[in-house]
Amino acid sequence: MKPRTTPGSQQRSPTNTKGSKWPARLQRPLIAVGVPLLLAAGALTYGLTANGSGQPTPAAENDPTMIEGVTSYAGLSRNHVQTAVTYPQRPGVGGDHSPVWTNCGAYDRPVQETRAVHSLEHGAVWISYQPGLPADDIAKLARLATNQSHVLVSPFPGQGSRIEATAWGKQLSVTDPADPRLSAFIKAFQQGPQTPEPGETCSGGVNG
Repeated sequence: MKPRTTPGSQQRSPTNTKGSKWPARLQRPLIAVGVPLLLAAGALTYGLTANGSGQPTPAAENDPTMIEGVTSYAGLSRNHVQTAVTYPQRPGVGGDHSPVWTNCGAYDRPVQETRAVHSLEHGAVWISYQPGLPADDIAKLARLATNQSHVLVSPFPGQGSRIEATAWGKQLSVTDPADPRLSAFIKAFQQGPQTPEPGETCSGGVNG
């Protein structure tokens, strides 16, 4: 007697297809479950090995300019002027400035602000400090300019923080001359991507 079938249905064979160890009715669920598991495992493996350390790699960790505490300023003018300029920040982070720049290096006296801002336009980093800092702290700051082509260190009367690190459109306030963010700031912004005139010198101007 032939097996009975109903309209629209097919008789299923109890035998395996194409030599598979699993019946056809079991293969489809296994594939449906297995593929997502393989994809998930692949994604996990990539996430663990993408940076070679097994830890996620946030974009900020790969960007040296992402330094905690740095304030950015945009829309700064760049006119050369012969008159005094009052900057909203102390010291100024950019804006109109003297036609002559301050030579980079370490100074034990204040420098002219409008000249120093011109140095920032050339890619300098200006490390300024409140007058009256202990001599040891001043010496540590002065060493930041050693063997650096575009680092300026000087006292700056009237600034709010003990120490300010300033580049064109960037500023960081710290209290400790050993704060590692100072070195990170110099590394990131000395002739950094914010520089309006990259490649320009920080010598050949005036001292002060």
